Amino acid sequence: MAAPHPLSALSARETNLARDIVKASHPGALLFFRQSYLFEPPKEEVLRFLELEHSGALTTSSPRPDRCAQVFYDVIGGDQKSQYYESVVDVTKRSIVAQEIISEEHQASLTTAEFDIVVESCKRSKMFQDKLKEIKLPEGFETVIEPWPYGAPDLDDGNTRYFQALVFARDARKGQDSNFYAYPMPLIPVMDAATKEIIRIDEPATGGKGDSLTDKTYATGAIDHCQSAEYVPELLPNGTRKDLKPLMVVQPQGPSFSITEGNLIQWQKWRMRVTFNPREGAVIHDIRYDGRPVLYRLSISDMTVPYADPRPPYHRKQAFDFGDGGLGHCVNNLTLGCDCLGVIKYFDGVLTDADGTAQESKNVICLHEQDNGIGWKHTDWRTGRAVVTRRRELVIQFIITLANYEYVFNYKFDQAAGIVVEARATGIVSVVNMDPGKTAPWGNIVSPGALAQNHQHVFCVRIDPSIDGNENTVVQEESLPLRMDKSTNPNGNMYEVRQTHITTSQGIDAAPFNNRVFKVQNLNKLNRVSGKPVGYKITPPATQLLLADPNSTQAKRALFAKKHFWVTKYKDHEFFAGGRYTLLSKSEVGGVSDAADRCDDVLNQDVVCWSVFGLTHNPRVEDWPVMPVEMLQLHISPSDFFTGNPALDVPSDKDVASRLTSGCCKEEGPKL
Repeated sequence: MAAPHPLSALSARETNLARDIVKASHPGALLFFRQSYLFEPPKEEVLRFLELEHSGALTTSSPRPDRCAQVFYDVIGGDQKSQYYESVVDVTKRSIVAQEIISEEHQASLTTAEFDIVVESCKRSKMFQDKLKEIKLPEGFETVIEPWPYGAPDLDDGNTRYFQALVFARDARKGQDSNFYAYPMPLIPVMDAATKEIIRIDEPATGGKGDSLTDKTYATGAIDHCQSAEYVPELLPNGTRKDLKPLMVVQPQGPSFSITEGNLIQWQKWRMRVTFNPREGAVIHDIRYDGRPVLYRLSISDMTVPYADPRPPYHRKQAFDFGDGGLGHCVNNLTLGCDCLGVIKYFDGVLTDADGTAQESKNVICLHEQDNGIGWKHTDWRTGRAVVTRRRELVIQFIITLANYEYVFNYKFDQAAGIVVEARATGIVSVVNMDPGKTAPWGNIVSPGALAQNHQHVFCVRIDPSIDGNENTVVQEESLPLRMDKSTNPNGNMYEVRQTHITTSQGIDAAPFNNRVFKVQNLNKLNRVSGKPVGYKITPPATQLLLADPNSTQAKRALFAKKHFWVTKYKDHEFFAGGRYTLLSKSEVGGVSDAADRCDDVLNQDVVCWSVFGLTHNPRVEDWPVMPVEMLQLHISPSDFFTGNPALDVPSDKDVASRLTSGCCKEEGPKL
């Protein structure tokens, strides 16, 4: 069997081998495994390998980086106290090459097994059951417990590992698919993970504008004024639309992409490798266009969702959806004909259970092509000749469900050598109980008794460029007005394009009124047409950043969210904008802000760019009961990288399946 590529994800065999090596290093101990996935080789070693691969000099005897796994696990003692370990296991040499016991100030990422414990703890807690009796659920309703990370801890919480839960009621008479989010209960149980016991029940205020932020105002029958809000088709009161006709995506000759070596994708001059890991989801490596390197690595690095309800305990409500637990156990197993259309290639992922045994997760990434309108067009008005091509895109997609919310992440590659990283938010807005007739400035009533709290979704994309090599420079470019000048701008119509080289690692704000963009250039290679350095342009979305007060715990634990764009010097395994540990964190440690604070030289160096953008979500009634997608896009485009439009050779074929219609029933077109 051929040796795996250094940038291929761990196989099930390698994952199980890493488990066995870790177990052997702790004889007789009880271990609880959290995650295990590829420990990426040092970049320097990978680059040497890639040079051989792309030059055609790679042989079976060529040196390869060792295959290593990073394994995250607890060692549980006789007193049931645990120590959290992170080990690097060389599965090539079958040995542990690095091992670290993590300080108690940092918390290990959560697992779904721990969430299951929260649910069971609530069921057996007399304290919690007594509180439920006070509310008195309507006949036919049952309790639904939804575990959450504890969020931003208070100062007196210390380093205790807590979990909390939101509580809802479901109309069981309608079946298991009935929407329980329509019936939020004003109870938040808190569990100590060490004892697996519910230690208290937080009872948030349910009043609104003008009421106390802390006083309990609800009475018996707290959900009596709530109203059903179904979304599954069979429970909709009026059913679904009957006038929607099929729209088919048909590729009679198959797709234009090819997959070899398990994860090597080639499509329309693009070449890249895709892998999956449970922290970042789909990661794209070694991205090249027409043989030229563009990016070494592209990933969604982090995201945080802080809520803006000031009433305790909602000030703690802040999720780091990638860092708190990794997204591996929340990733969707995609469905043919629903999540992706056309001719689809799926990629599976490898996760681990609590014993460290590899578990295959099917269809976690889908690959497909899609039409996105016109790619380029020109009509010569003199002759009437029009030339037009379609914009076809290659899409790499994964979707995660985190309790109430869904996120759809797309990497899109086009034929003009552009890249779009897209995040879409959908799902169900997080709601809390609200007294009848009340409104609040920290949210919106989306259904009787259900307040959807104001919140933000802040994403960070990590871009590791390799623009014709790894010695790159980031240039800030702005377009600025110029005053009239008799000699240089006599009519006042000229504007200045000002370029500033970023020389030290730092964070930078977007400036849309200056058309601020960032160009990653290779100063050592000039475009033979323009004479300028070859490069790619990154246009950071000028969205609102974190709104929490800088002195708040919310802000301190998400320092990456204070700037739109960060430039740092490359460092092996520095992947996460919010740091390695976000669960129950009090501040961001080891994240992009710390990397920028090193003030490294980034001129003509191996640099990394981090683009931060977000959605400030002040909920609408139209977001209920399931919100239409909200979409954000980051564009990465060639800038003097080529000597002309790289999509000029895309054929302008006519779609013979298109029809002309003059109404709802008539159509004209070529006969197939």
